[in-house]
Amino acid sequence: MKINKKKFIYLISPNKINKNFYYHLKLVLKTGKVGFFQLRLKNYSLKKKFLIGKKIKSICKENKVKFIINDDPILVSKLDADGCHLGQKDMAIERAKKILKKKIIGVTCHNSLNLVKRAIQAKASYIALGAFYPSKTKKTKYTASIKILNKVKKFTNTTIVAIGGIDSDNYKNLLLNKVKFLAISGYIWNNKLYKPLQAIQRLK
Repeated sequence: MKINKKKFIYLISPNKINKNFYYHLKLVLKTGKVGFFQLRLKNYSLKKKFLIGKKIKSICKENKVKFIINDDPILVSKLDADGCHLGQKDMAIERAKKILKKKIIGVTCHNSLNLVKRAIQAKASYIALGAFYPSKTKKTKYTASIKILNKVKKFTNTTIVAIGGIDSDNYKNLLLNKVKFLAISGYIWNNKLYKPLQAIQRLK
């Protein structure tokens, strides 16, 4: 997986997609800071997710951003998206690989070295560690530390995505510790002080 150093953000969709979302997404992706965009919608029908996904896919393509679908290899195939993100309760990576062949498959590993090793063995494209900070987007069940991050980096070159409560006050610490991508959602989409474009511009 080739990595563009300017692109350090792994952007996750808000939980609800409103009419203004596509306009803001275009502005945010045009900054050139986003490497991945993940569509993560829990309470939408497959048909609705497909229609939303089609629009997002063309915006991602225009801006050379990898389009990832959360937790649904079948939808990835239908949309011909770039890949899938799997949580620990989702489909096993081995089964997802049979469906998705050579597409990107990322795996949530929380704060567990065992889960990291298992994901690497299964040849995951990237591993997601976290939560590094308290998050309002999702309940924080697992907390990860820089110490765990450094342990993981010692035994693998697999791309690491850091997740959980990342914002303009704390993101630099993770980049300084050589995390390739920062997964961000709430800071961009639910920011009470800044519009999405202004929020991402504060991450330099």
